[in-house]
Amino acid sequence: MKNQDQSSWVRTQDKGSTRSRDRDAPKSPAALVGPTGPRDNLPVFLFPTELLFFSQQSSSHRRVLTFYNPYSFPLRFKMLCTAPSLYTVVDAEGSVRARSCVDIVVRHQDVSSRNWGRRDRFRLEVWGGGQGGSREIWAELRGGQEGDRSQGTHQRRAASPRRSVPALPEGYWNHDGGRNASLFALYVVISLVCLAFLMLPLHNESSTLVPTVMHVTVMQKLVCAYVLGLLTMVFLR
Repeated sequence: MKNQDQSSWVRTQDKGSTRSRDRDAPKSPAALVGPTGPRDNLPVFLFPTELLFFSQQSSSHRRVLTFYNPYSFPLRFKMLCTAPSLYTVVDAEGSVRARSCVDIVVRHQDVSSRNWGRRDRFRLEVWGGGQGGSREIWAELRGGQEGDRSQGTHQRRAASPRRSVPALPEGYWNHDGGRNASLFALYVVISLVCLAFLMLPLHNESSTLVPTVMHVTVMQKLVCAYVLGLLTMVFLR
């Protein structure tokens, strides 16, 4: 991905944002980070890990990305896309306070059949505390509705390779078609634990509210972020 042609990354259309924008700023991802620090040395926590839109399901035309800032300093961010004409993004650029999160709403603007199976990429560029980082995710438009396995299988075969979405564990659905309440509750508890870990300070940060023994490492946060992303995909399905 690092060999991606920089010119293909363009700002997303920012609809309904209350944050200020510099329309004359360069569109290159390198220019967005600025001189505050090197690029891609700051882990970025963005969920879910992919966006799926379904042409015949209007509720899926709007997806929400959650950007977590587990650090002790605020972060600024800007969303880029390889096909900005197909999407509008609410609050495509702005800032998030330390140990907080912000929701970024993405809307698909053209769900006609000519775009079925099309896969685009979003990149979130962030910077703060003298460091910078980025995170890329896939966005795909599928025909039909969510849960239509026949069309989903056909389009996945035609699409380029990507990360597979984890299948629901066996037993997640009971014989009556309802959710297994105890297993669902377990997923919720694990999600809350992971979210709590993401909000804890790092081991090299000082905090008057959290004891030193409860400070965590970047690797522990990455593991929790990965697990939370998988569970998010399970909940969305």
